Amino acid sequence: MQKRIFSVLITVISLLMCITAFAQDSTANKKPEMADALRADGKIYVVIAVLVTILAGLILYVARLDRKITKMEK
Repeated sequence: MQKRIFSVLITVISLLMCITAFAQDSTANKKPEMADALRADGKIYVVIAVLVTILAGLILYVARLDRKITKMEK
């Protein structure tokens, strides 16, 4: 069970790393205005913290649910 959770976690991390490659814009001159504004104000870190918190909560919820289902199956 630990190996399964570890492999799912590694898969999710790998997919998230691939998203950054797809997020690159083909026009180098065009810059995202909202991201620059959030970065300048220091709010981008709040956005990232909220996203990481939500993702961690979902992963913990699924792992906990998996443990409960495994106990019920036994």
